[in-house]
Amino acid sequence: MTVSESALTIAVGDVGVSAAYARPEHAFATLVVAHGAGAGMEHPFLSGFTRALNGDGVATLRFNFPYREAGRKFPDRPPAAIAAWRAAMHEATRRGTEHGDAGPVWAAGKSFGGRMASMAVAEGMDSAGLVYLGYPLHPPGKPEKLRDEHLYGLTLPMLFLQGTRDTFATTDLLEGVVSRIGPSAVLDWIDGGDHSFAVAGKKRDAAEIGASLAPKVAEFMRSRG
Repeated sequence: MTVSESALTIAVGDVGVSAAYARPEHAFATLVVAHGAGAGMEHPFLSGFTRALNGDGVATLRFNFPYREAGRKFPDRPPAAIAAWRAAMHEATRRGTEHGDAGPVWAAGKSFGGRMASMAVAEGMDSAGLVYLGYPLHPPGKPEKLRDEHLYGLTLPMLFLQGTRDTFATTDLLEGVVSRIGPSAVLDWIDGGDHSFAVAGKKRDAAEIGASLAPKVAEFMRSRG
């Protein structure tokens, strides 16, 4: 059964950003999902991912960061991105409450979006857990420039979904980071996947690739519910 999406606008300071909300009947949780640096919330990877989650009992809210809404290419600085995250989480909680029970509200993001979610949580944003769809641990070819400092103070459940060919996260470095975070963090490798989770020799469109990750995420959310 297809769950319909509602288009909405979320106020982030004095600007509005686009969002899409979908809630299946008897949803057990909500996942707020942010896009990566190079594509907005309308990207087929994200829409395929959230629609598959809707089919597994998860309400979803996808949103744009302000830079994307304004048509700019360079991502927002952390303060602006974190403000957008706070506004999106507030909106998802409010809409869940309107349905009688918000349930746990989680934060997830593709690459940049996931990293900004973790920084927002590190600065006090409430979230039941975090899901990273390709965490950008370091720039490609620059493993010495790690983006991990803020992760070690987080104790909420965290799922890292990462392709084994992802140039933004050297395998041994990411395994070390997740190990140091502790038992609250789980790393699930997607064999052969690149930063977009595409696997060489396996022809799938972006929506199908996104949808293929949804069962792992829903299972993790249920197990930590």
